Amino acid sequence: MGDAEHAPKIEVLVVTGGHPFEAAPFFAVFDALPGITWTAATSPVVGHDVIVFYDMPGIRFTGSDPPMEAVPPTAEQRGVFEQLCSRGTGLVFLHHAVASWPAWPEFAGIVGGRFHYAPATLQGIDYPDSGYRFDVRHTVDVLEPDHPICAGLGRQFTITDELYCFPVLTDEITPLMRTTFDMSDSSQFFSADLAIRGTRNSNEGWHHPPGSPLVGWVKHAGASPVVYLQFGDGPQTYADPSFRQVLGNAIAWAAASTSSPAALGSSAALGSSGADAEVDR
Repeated sequence: MGDAEHAPKIEVLVVTGGHPFEAAPFFAVFDALPGITWTAATSPVVGHDVIVFYDMPGIRFTGSDPPMEAVPPTAEQRGVFEQLCSRGTGLVFLHHAVASWPAWPEFAGIVGGRFHYAPATLQGIDYPDSGYRFDVRHTVDVLEPDHPICAGLGRQFTITDELYCFPVLTDEITPLMRTTFDMSDSSQFFSADLAIRGTRNSNEGWHHPPGSPLVGWVKHAGASPVVYLQFGDGPQTYADPSFRQVLGNAIAWAAASTSSPAALGSSAALGSSGADAEVDR
């Protein structure tokens, strides 16, 4: 047997909650990824090699006006992130996780951007609510084909997924992938605020500055290697070979990377939630 067959498996915690998703096909992705063992939870906890975030905490949809309330994390919840980033735990954020904790300004610095369900200020700049568009068949340019996260993807790949129009902290990240879809024309996207007010797929009266074409990047938060991948809206994407390839690559890179608090980092102060019940897989 080769060394890879004897190598210990990467211990992955998959965190979900706060946003609807189809659980069975999503978790089937992790069953299919080689070289990992995984556990499901609804909050991050310390003690895993890599945490994959597919959650959206810190937002309460009220069903009234305003339709959303941004809820700040508790000291305990911030403390978990502080511990994770101090220990250098690998952090992989997927899709809607970029909308998490809008009332915690440092969190956008951890991930490298923020999707806004309501108008907000990010690093001193005022933004309208962010845009979305479902089921976009688009081509992704691989900017760093020699990066381990891009292994096996070629120079381009095509995927059908939801795209976001939102601000990315481009000075704080290392870009890996960008879409060729025209992100400069906000008329091609729909308003998140109108959607949570009951009018889906509308952009009436809504405008957004040109969105970033970046759909995958890396950075550091404290000592933790961080990956953000915009992919992951639903079952069609979950089953896509390119999605599975890049997610598996991201987990392996985050587990293997040498952590450096000084590298590309956010200086975010980060924190601890109580340990929710976990489901072993």
